[in-house]
This record gives sequence, structure tokens and C-alpha cells, in this order.
Amino acid sequence: MHSNKTNIVLFIRHLTTIILSFVSLSVFGQIFSTAQNPLSVRWNYIQSGGFKIIYPQEMEKEAQRMANTLPFIYPKIGLDLRQQNTSIPLLLQNRGTIANGFVQLGPKKSEFYTTPPQYFDSQDWLNNLAVHELRHIAQFDKLTGSQRRPFPELVYFAYFGAGLPTWFFEGDAVVNETALTQSGRGRQPNWIMPFRTSILEGKKFSYSKAYFGSNRDVTPGYYQTGYLMVADMRERYGQFISDSLLADIRKRPLRIYPFSQSLKKITGKNTRKYFLSTQEKLTEDWKKQDEKTSKDEYENLNKKTSLATNYFLPVRFNKTKILALKESTQDARYFVIVNEDKSEQKLFGIGYQEQPWFSYKNDVLVWDEIRYDPRYKQRSYSVICSYNFNTKKFKRLSSQSRLFSPSLSSDGKKIVAAKVELNNQFNLVEIDASSGKILKTYSNTENEILQTPSFDKTGNRIAYISVSENGKNLWLLEDEKKTQLISNSRQQLSRPIFIGDKILFNAHFNGIDNIYSIDINSKKINALSNSKYGAFNPTETDNEKIIFNDYNINGYEIAEKAITENPVGENTFVDFSAAAEKQERAGNVFENIPDSVFQSKRFRQGLNLFSFHSIIPVIDNEYVFGLELQSNNLLNTMDFYTGAKYHRDLKRFEYTADISYKALYPVFSVLYRNRPKRTFYRAKNAIQQGDWRENFIKLNASVPLSFNARNQNYSFTLNAATSFTQRYLAENMPTNFIRELKFPMEYNFTFNHSVRTTERDIAPRWAQILRATYNHQPFDKNLTGEILALESFLYFPGLAKNHSFLASFNYQKASGANQYATEIATVYGYNNILAKSKLQNSMLFNYRFPFAFPDWELSSLAYVRNVRAGLFCHYENIGVDSNIGQPKTYGVELNSSLNLLRYQPVVDVGARLVFVNKIYNQNPILEFSFNYSF
Repeated sequence: MHSNKTNIVLFIRHLTTIILSFVSLSVFGQIFSTAQNPLSVRWNYIQSGGFKIIYPQEMEKEAQRMANTLPFIYPKIGLDLRQQNTSIPLLLQNRGTIANGFVQLGPKKSEFYTTPPQYFDSQDWLNNLAVHELRHIAQFDKLTGSQRRPFPELVYFAYFGAGLPTWFFEGDAVVNETALTQSGRGRQPNWIMPFRTSILEGKKFSYSKAYFGSNRDVTPGYYQTGYLMVADMRERYGQFISDSLLADIRKRPLRIYPFSQSLKKITGKNTRKYFLSTQEKLTEDWKKQDEKTSKDEYENLNKKTSLATNYFLPVRFNKTKILALKESTQDARYFVIVNEDKSEQKLFGIGYQEQPWFSYKNDVLVWDEIRYDPRYKQRSYSVICSYNFNTKKFKRLSSQSRLFSPSLSSDGKKIVAAKVELNNQFNLVEIDASSGKILKTYSNTENEILQTPSFDKTGNRIAYISVSENGKNLWLLEDEKKTQLISNSRQQLSRPIFIGDKILFNAHFNGIDNIYSIDINSKKINALSNSKYGAFNPTETDNEKIIFNDYNINGYEIAEKAITENPVGENTFVDFSAAAEKQERAGNVFENIPDSVFQSKRFRQGLNLFSFHSIIPVIDNEYVFGLELQSNNLLNTMDFYTGAKYHRDLKRFEYTADISYKALYPVFSVLYRNRPKRTFYRAKNAIQQGDWRENFIKLNASVPLSFNARNQNYSFTLNAATSFTQRYLAENMPTNFIRELKFPMEYNFTFNHSVRTTERDIAPRWAQILRATYNHQPFDKNLTGEILALESFLYFPGLAKNHSFLASFNYQKASGANQYATEIATVYGYNNILAKSKLQNSMLFNYRFPFAFPDWELSSLAYVRNVRAGLFCHYENIGVDSNIGQPKTYGVELNSSLNLLRYQPVVDVGARLVFVNKIYNQNPILEFSFNYSF
């Protein structure tokens, strides 16, 4: 969501929009989706308790399971918030390959993305989502009330967002998921590893930096910060502390920083002081753990950096070179060769992955990455890509597939991968590494979730991880025979590999993630690493060593050590959820789930197009304001808005209605306005005022397409629109006043290509945007004229990393009724400069760069993430005006990204000083910008 205005008068409008559009963040930190599924998906639904479970027909088994599970566990999840019943639609989304889940209002619903990730908790994936997301439902019901009222949802959503910091919203849910199950992220050392590492390295955080993050350093994240703070509250103030906080906020909502004030009332500390107090306690506990833990120091083989940087999954490329997958705050993920002297050779970038993953054998490299459907973004695929270092050729080995964690055999000729079907059937498959053809599918009759398989050197044995509600298992598969090596463990087992007759894997037996081995015959487990903070992702080398990731303060580094086995050691993990678990006394909420069979019915999209949920205030500007009724249906296929606005300057009302249907390949929308209008014109050597009302209807068809290939992103958008205007109740208008405007046509085509960006990039370093617009009046003899506009925005790398240079060349030709229209990008300051001629072309040069990442906490007013600057030089009507070779405007701009008043949305504020060409005899123009995003 983006808006950018240079008129400071619109500040109030933007601020209102921020408040009214606050959204909750999902369990994995993503904003809830408004994307669609293909129209071919057939949906059913089940009513169970207060839950209406809507699901694709092939998910019948999982829907029945959730229909039994959700009403059974909700009273336990909501117990300490005094919430025992709820009513909410819940969608099971199975077309995507990105794991997620969320709860929202406007409309009220929850969505579970049913395809699990390849690395997550030691329990069933849908159960994992249920215990977390149902806590969010209880939070909503507690703060806003579960009783239905007429159209309050977006107002409640705004109230919820203003009342609760996101860290509490998510931290409370993670404490709950950990206390009510035998798993939960609170029991995973690697989940809070960045915070622990920073603390033990003597680097403490301000409250804002821990909450909002940094463009420079590794920070805990608001999930982890929230979990540790809420767990501390539960230990100090008892089981019902969250209920007390939310009840106090609900009683006294109209306050600045309501959560902080309620927290101070109950605990004596505001949010900042409570965080600092928690951080001190964490320091004490983790230092005690560190004193009890033996550890080894490992020399890092990559170059040192002061920025957050990761070198994932290192493998020996040869005796002097290491291949790894690198990413940092400066660079998007790419393959890199690290030389013996720690110098680096960048290879190529790749696309988005659920988790860092690749496999390298015999000069062949394979990896998986996410590819989206061009139109229906609820549908995505996980495809396997390969690169041959001998032939220098790329291949996409699968298309429209759902394959994960591909691993090569030692000869590089075949691949083993995990496959997930649309009905959530999990299987291991063998694939030809040259053609991508599936050679063999291994049965999985228990249908456990399968993760991270790998071959041994012979290619005849496979090691893999499986997950169920009972825990994680390590398996050996040979000649269709399965041997269970580790059974139903709550350890975070991951990424097994073979070394001879032993299998190496990740786990946290001693309370810190380390590398372990298990003897296939005796099943004896030994420790191979003894990292202070965490060791991961081992790979065998030719000299009886392993190369692996050793975690340190700036991220995952590369280390190497001899293969030596040691006892597992004592578990020193600090369980911050222990107090909450004792208070709940629930054990595992997923025990004794009923097994009833529910009646399923067809969910017909055509009968569920409307879902009215909110009436919200709308402020267009300082003169126009009103109310709007909103409807967004549960499948995101139709939006409908209608309302009334009052024009304060005209003292008249405007009536609006907008509808958009998004289920088909084109998106169709209709806009209707019944509105007052006013104009001023010259008649009889005097200025006259004229008024009228008009009915305005506009029809638009749009085809938005986008796709990605490795780190390249492409999009195409084609729009066609027409409108009809009927004017009536004309007052004091001239005799030639036109009463009907008949179907002017508008066409627009946009092409966009860009390379994947990083969090430090303030503009693309390499991108091309081309746009063509054509408007004309083919059906109206009373009006003639047309406009053709061509725009280009070309982004190039600047002089340093994260610098960007923009060259924009734009042209328009307008005539008749459109002769004064502006369809192309204009020079900065355009609206404040008296035009000397019609706009025909523009040439814009911008150079933008970041120069500071201060992470300043300015009390409770703002947290400053970065400071950026820019230079610009803009030309207009080249070859038309007499000032050829002279810019019309030039100047400087300064911007900063910050979090205002400790709220989650990132706000971008800036100022621009525009100098105008001397022929205009005009003083410099000062413009302000205000921009926000989630």
C-alpha cells in the first residue's frame, strides 16, 4: 500500500487512512492477502461450532479434521482471556506453496495456508496454525467484542491496531502455542538465537530497535521480543495478565499509548521500561546458561562484515573454494564462491525461497524457488532449477510443480525431493536431474509431513525427516524399506546427510542448536559440534572434515572442523514458557480430539459475492468528507463500496458506488458517481459561476499479469476503460454547455521489469518501466481530441551499493478537449510553476542514495531507520521552449524512513528543495512528502 503526495494539506487524509487501514500481521509476518484463486477451484463448507470452514473439495479430509479440532481447542485457547465461544469463517487455502496463516477483520475471517514449510515446529502443520491463529481470534473478541454489531469491523480493526503493539499481539500467541502443546516456537533455541547472541556479545537493544528492526544489524524481531516479554509477564503477574491488559484497554480506549498506559497501571512499567527490565533478566539467565555450557570457537572462513550477512549452506567447491548462498541487508540472495583468502566471486541471484536451500554434486547445482501464477496470486508453485558449471547452462527442471528441498545424488544424475499434492498428500520422489522427469514415487501411507531428504554416496539410501502431531522422526529408506532411527522427538531435527554409515543432522540436545551424528546400526547419537550460539548445515569434505554454518552476531558464517565425536551433553536450554505451561495445566490441547463426521455442503461463489462488514469515515480533502459502506467477500473475488460525501464548499452531497469483480482473468470494475460540480467561466467581460449535478459511470477492464524467473520480476498490465456523463440541474451555465459526454475511450499498457531488491535499496538498481496511454473520443461528435502518452523509467546502478540512478523520458501529444491534460511524469515543482506552453515532453534525471542508518529512538515520538538523499535535474518541452539545454528545475531532496508514535507502519517523510530555471523569475519551491507502507 503506497501513497505519495507533495501537498502538505493532504497530511490529515493520509493519517486517517493509516489509522483506518491498520492490518494485523500473520504468523509469519506477512500482511493478509487480497489475491484470488482460479475460478476452477470448487469449494465446500462445514459448520462446526462457531466456525464456518470453507475449503477446496480435495481438502475434505483435512477440513473434517479441523471441524473436529477448532471448536474443541478454542475454549482452552481462550480460557485465560475469558473467551469460550466465537463465530468466524475460516478458509483453507491449498493452491499456494508459501506457508502462512492470519486473522483479520473487514471482513472477519481467518485463513490457513495448508502447504507446510520444510522447516517448522515438531507438530502437525494445521494444528500449529490452529493453536496460534485461534489465540488471535480470542484477542480480537476480547478487545472488540464477539457480539455482531452493524458494520463495525474496520473501525474495530483500527482500534485494535491503535490499542495493541504488534509484539504483544504475536508474543501472546506464541506463549499460548508453546504453553498448550508439547512444541511451540518458544522451545526452539534457534528461534531466539539472534537475541541471545547479541546479549552475550554485549550488544543490547533499545525498545524500538528490538521491535521495529534495523537496516544494519541483526535484531530479535517483534515475534521473539513479544514472546519473551509476555512470557515474563505471565511468570511475574500470573495467568490472566493478558486478560487484565486487554480489559483495561477496552474500558479506557481513548488514550495516547493505551497499551503502555495499561501496562504501567498493572505492572508499574510502561512498554519501554518493561522491555529494558526483560532484557536485563534475559541477560542474567543466558549468562548463567552460557557458564554451564561447554563451547568451542571456530575460525570463520568468510570475510568479516559489520552488517547483517548470511552465508547459507556452505559446501566445498574444490580444495580452495567454498560455494554458499549469500544474502545481506545490502544484497538479495545469490550464489557466491568464497576463496581461500576470503575474497568472493558473485555468481548469480535466485528467486524467493521458503528457506535457504540448494544441493551441489559433481559440478551440478540444484535449488528450489517459488514461482507465482501470472494472474491468480493465491496459486504458486515450487519449482526445481539447476545450473551446470561445465556447460554454464541454466535449466528449469519442473514447471507448475510442488517440489521442495531437492538433493542430488553424488554423481549429479538424480534428485530426491519432497512433493506435496493439493490434498496434502506427502511423498518422496526421485527425479532425473537432466530431464526433470519423475522416476519413482515412494509411498507414505501414514501421510506424515516429509522434509529435507538426501542420498548417500551410492544413491541407494535416503535419509529424511517426517513430522506428525507426535513429533519429528529421522528415517532411513533403502530398497523401499523404512527404518526409524529417531522416533517422535520434540527436537528440531533437520537436514540429515550421510557420512559413511552415519547420518549427520541438526538438533538441540544440549539446549543450543548443534550438529549431531547417529550410527545407522547402533542408533547411538554423538555431538560433532559445540557452538556457542548455533551450528547448522554440515557437509562432508574430502579431508575428513565437515564444513558448516556457525552462527555469530552478524549472521550465519562459514566454519570447518575435523570430524570428532563427543557425548551429547546436558540440556541447558532456558524455557521461558515454563511458568505459562504450569498455569495452563492443559498438557497438549490436541489430545483426545473428537472424530465426528460433519455434513459438507457446496459453497457457491455466485451466492456469496457480498459480505458487508464496515462503515468507515472517508476524507478526500479538507472540503470533502463522508461515510462509506464496504463489502469484500471471503474469496476476494468481489469488492463493493457505496457511500455519501458532503462537499463543504458546495454545500451539497455526492453519492458513490464502486464494484469490482476479480474472479475472471480480466478484472472488471464499474464506478458510479452522482456529484455536484462547479466551474467558473468568462462571459460579458466578467467571471461567472456555474453549477450542475452529473451522473458519471465508468467501466474498466484490466488484465494484470506478473511472473518471476530466478531474481528477475516481470509484469504486464493492460487496461481499457470508457465512461458516460449526464449533466443536469444546470444553474447559470452558458448556452453551449455540453450535457452529455459519450463514451470517451482510455487505453493503457504498462510493462515492468526489475531485479530483486533488498531492504536497503531505496529504488531499484536495475529496472525498466514502459507505459503507453491513449485516450480519444470516437463516439461523441460534440467533443474532439485525443492524447497519446509514452513514458519510460529506466533505473541503473549508482556509484555504490544501494545507490540508484533514474533516467525517465516521456512524451505526449494532445489535442482538442484533451489539449491541456497531463498524462506523463512532470518535473518536480510542476504544479507551482506558471506554464509558458503546453506540456509535450519531459526528461527527468534522479540520483538517490542512503547515507545513514542511525537506528535512533527519539523517545516515544519516532524511531529513525535510515536517512537518504537525492539529486535531480529535470527538463521539460525539449525542442519546444527556447531554454534548450537548461533544466527547468533541479535541486536536492532528503528523506527518512521511521516509525511514528511506536506504530508498526513504516512512514517515509521528506522534503525537497526545487530550484526553478532563472527565466521563470521564481523563488525556490519547498515541497514535502509523506508516504507509508506495511
